[in-house]
Amino acid sequence: MLDRSTAVTTAIEPTEMQMPVPQTPAKPKIQNIEVSDNYGKFAIEPLERGFGATLGNAIRRVLLNSLKGAAVNAVQIDGVQHEYSAVSGVKEDVTELVLNVKGICLRAHGDKPGSLRLTVQGPGQVTAGDIQPSADFEVVNPEHYLASLDSAKAKLSIEFKVGIGKGYVPAAPIEGGSIGLLPVDAIYTPIRKVNYLVEKTRVGQVTDFERLTLEIWTNGAKHPVEAVREAAQILVDSFFQFSILGKEQEQGAARPALTQAIPTEVYNMPIEKLDLSARTLNCLKRSKINKVGEVLEKSADELLRIKNFGDKSLSELYGRLRTLGYMKDEEPEEEEPVAAAEAPEAPEAEAPTPIGEAAAKAPDAKREKDKTPKPKETIRDLGALRTFFGGEPKEGENK
Repeated sequence: MLDRSTAVTTAIEPTEMQMPVPQTPAKPKIQNIEVSDNYGKFAIEPLERGFGATLGNAIRRVLLNSLKGAAVNAVQIDGVQHEYSAVSGVKEDVTELVLNVKGICLRAHGDKPGSLRLTVQGPGQVTAGDIQPSADFEVVNPEHYLASLDSAKAKLSIEFKVGIGKGYVPAAPIEGGSIGLLPVDAIYTPIRKVNYLVEKTRVGQVTDFERLTLEIWTNGAKHPVEAVREAAQILVDSFFQFSILGKEQEQGAARPALTQAIPTEVYNMPIEKLDLSARTLNCLKRSKINKVGEVLEKSADELLRIKNFGDKSLSELYGRLRTLGYMKDEEPEEEEPVAAAEAPEAPEAEAPTPIGEAAAKAPDAKREKDKTPKPKETIRDLGALRTFFGGEPKEGENK
């Protein structure tokens, strides 16, 4: 017979159970696999599951649609009034010549539209490299073929209207343009093609991560690295507005008057670049305020609560922000004196005065009343009015 009192039961402690430890992903790193003037291949890993397609699709759409570029949007050929004309000594007709103009790739050195000029005399081939140099625009593909001149007397003179824009803009009639100004399909985007590939990758023993490979082809007007950086900045600026959602309401309305929404580059600017005095700078840094955006998000009361940060430091800080254009100048308060003058009965809105104090103030109020100038006597009686002007009062009227 089993003696139950001597039975021993061994329990497994929870600490002895082998639980899988989740792998913390390392910070994603990007590498340049292959880069040239018009081609770039980049890879970033490790990414959490799902972020490969999210980032790849977003940056692809921005690269194709949102990057600015320069392109010819209209041409004016000497001696030509419409696209169905022919130019003497030129092998191509005007329609074919305009189609060749669409292939000119330009790099802009500014943000303003402008014009370029081409003047050549035959015989020989005319290429984009024959366009006269300009300080505003640079021809990226000088070998691009435009036309052929078949005689020594043949002459071709073209003025190119260059615009700044995004994507692809089809030719459209130009309102107010001169006779002979021919519109051209404008290919502003410097990006020719974008591909991305999402693959599985591993971190330690965990294979549930992704690797994003991005390929970019450009027309040479913008370097692939520059294109990726610009597209990423556009996405950062767009998502930044969501990251500050609700902060203004939570922190109160007493904020410095900003000139506009805080751009990302301004928000992330170190406060050392404001050239503040050592005292003001140290006060901010001790409070863990290291960026200009963090300063702009705080009200004056919040800043003044910082230890050793007084009115002088606040005035210096706001002065630097206004000088750099991050804050509006204070507007003079012109309405306050008028409001004060129009409210003579404000004392009546004060709290009720105790009875004892009211009795003590009564004699003073009486004396003030006696000092009030009395109105001058007026002639109210009609009979007295007639007597005043030398007449006699009528019957029933008082003298």
